[in-house]
Amino acid sequence: MARLGLRRFPPPLVLSVLLLFLAATASAAAGKGKGKGGSGGLRFRRESGTFKVLQVADMHYADGRSTPCQDVLPAQNRGCSDLNTTAFLYRVFRAENPDLVVFTGDNIYGLDSTDAAKSMDAAIAPAIAMKLPWAAGIGNHDQEGTLSREGVMRHLVGMKNTLSRFNPEGVEIDGYGNYNLEVGGVEGTPLANKSVLNLYFLDSGDYSTVPSIPGYGWIKASQQAWFKQTSASLQLNYTSEQPKQKEPAPALAYFHIPLPEFSSFTASNFTGVKQEGISSASINSGFFSTMVEAGDVKAAFIGHDHLNDFCGKLTGIQLCYAGGFGYHAYGEAGWSRRARVVSVQLEKTESGEWQGVKSIKTWKRLDDHHLTTIDSEVLWNRGSNGRRKKNHDGS
Repeated sequence: MARLGLRRFPPPLVLSVLLLFLAATASAAAGKGKGKGGSGGLRFRRESGTFKVLQVADMHYADGRSTPCQDVLPAQNRGCSDLNTTAFLYRVFRAENPDLVVFTGDNIYGLDSTDAAKSMDAAIAPAIAMKLPWAAGIGNHDQEGTLSREGVMRHLVGMKNTLSRFNPEGVEIDGYGNYNLEVGGVEGTPLANKSVLNLYFLDSGDYSTVPSIPGYGWIKASQQAWFKQTSASLQLNYTSEQPKQKEPAPALAYFHIPLPEFSSFTASNFTGVKQEGISSASINSGFFSTMVEAGDVKAAFIGHDHLNDFCGKLTGIQLCYAGGFGYHAYGEAGWSRRARVVSVQLEKTESGEWQGVKSIKTWKRLDDHHLTTIDSEVLWNRGSNGRRKKNHDGS
């Protein structure tokens, strides 16, 4: 079980001062050691040979200070609003200084938002203020306000510092926000101009549009065709173009709604907690099998079910929940909101030169007094299928 952490929320005036201070000082901590590389300049760090992604799932942002919190302890209710979500973003960004922030949908809660565009601006504002590269997809609640699903994605791709893309050019494809990002190797090394890590983003839909199929949406055949073609092209480039590599570069996938395969785990074979059912589509569109066949995706990361934060391995792919982040989203009183971090480490030769990816690790950050780190584990190691790490102290 994950350790629980309680946060004592400051009164509104103190919180406002805190947010202003964080915004004013944030950018000094961000952007160090990063140079031009893959998509949007993404590149592994020269000093550490790492690339760190911070996933934010289900902020459910609405109208800021006037938006009440859900499922917090009675003592935490006073003064708790969307601003607590904002404060958590600043805290975790400063603690982790990620190379990329990924928002995996339900960034806003459209039904309670007076102006969806303004809500999206406020929700993403901390990443922009800290000058962090970020990418986003949409969930099933983003479009329930004043912007359509297409409108939400078009707004996201027009914001500052974003690496989000509307859709691949010249491709007939379902949904909005299907794209990939490439992460270049360390500058000055033979792999500097190759993508040594690939990131896929897919629109998992909102609700079924087929009358005979109830429930949530799914990743469609057109999206899977684009994914397969993109994956094959990236793998061919990595293994055939100079300097040729023996194995394809690993990849990570991000979307909102879980696949039916997330129901495959029990407490004996995952790390984290499962506190609610798996709210996948009622049909299986086959995207998990598509990822397995492609062979490069080592882990897939989602949101949607706020009280689940586990990772479990199935057929060589780690399937991971982030856990709920936002305070205007359902949760469980006394169970801290959280974010998932993924750190990708390059291999180093005896001569000290950075090579391809060696390992992929993950942990979670809790919005408690100490920003506690829990459930640190290795998701994948080159030459192995990854391993679980039993201790929960973040080491």
